[in-house]
Amino acid sequence: MDVFPAFIPLHGAKVVIAGSGEAAEAKARLFAGSPATVVRVEGPAAFIAGTYAGAVLAFIATDDDLFAQAAARAARAAGVLVNVVDRPALCDFTTPSVIDRGEVVAAIGTGGASPMLATMLRNDIEQRVPEGAGRVAALFRKLQDEVRQALPELPARRAFLREALSGPAAQAAQAGDMEAATRLLREALAKGPSAQGTVQFVAGRGPADLLTLRASRALAAADVLIADREADPDILTLARRDAERMAPEAVTAARLVALAGSGLRVVRVICGAPSPVDLQALAAAGTAIEVLSAAPDR
Repeated sequence: MDVFPAFIPLHGAKVVIAGSGEAAEAKARLFAGSPATVVRVEGPAAFIAGTYAGAVLAFIATDDDLFAQAAARAARAAGVLVNVVDRPALCDFTTPSVIDRGEVVAAIGTGGASPMLATMLRNDIEQRVPEGAGRVAALFRKLQDEVRQALPELPARRAFLREALSGPAAQAAQAGDMEAATRLLREALAKGPSAQGTVQFVAGRGPADLLTLRASRALAAADVLIADREADPDILTLARRDAERMAPEAVTAARLVALAGSGLRVVRVICGAPSPVDLQALAAAGTAIEVLSAAPDR
């Protein structure tokens, strides 16, 4: 990862756009409808550090190199992160191609190397992000404290949220009926999580590009990752970064059953065949098992 993506809250934030022309207008359109206060600056005021005081971001949009350099210096003197349009060497950050769904925002960046590529990728991804996604996020934000209070244990909370995000409450929010969505989510919360977890066995010898799509998706959705020591590191990078890592020698068959029973998705990365002891214990407990691609013994 050459750059670190981050999301900056805009409620109560000040954003300064210095310069004029279509590039400046394009930056201003990025913040249309946002809660940020956008300050437009032209002329000598762009060269004064005080102009940028209290801002979280500054955008410099101009064809004039001297203007761009002086404005960037002034903004940095005020401690503000700076983006200078079409001048990556002067930038503290680059502007990604954005998919805006209100509470849900996706961004694709190339570090300024190819904005056109970022735009093309955004167009592909945008079709997969439903218009109502922001309303679903708003619903869960509204009831976030209630969910945490009702389900203080992380495994149970994750199981509930996974189920609820594809349930009737989320569907109502997608359709725009937020009153019904709130009621349905509270009703689901009163019942608690009902879905059982799964244990998925994934071949770990590598190479990673030979994994099936289903195996890759299992890794990306894992709550718990248990990998053999000799597993290919490239395969492990496909797992969720916040998935809990457990050493295989510390996880017994009974522990696997308990993890899945708490509603978690467990991915067991193996460099051989699945353990018969594990499979028998999981089957006896009625745990959902999936062997996605088991590597043969060598």
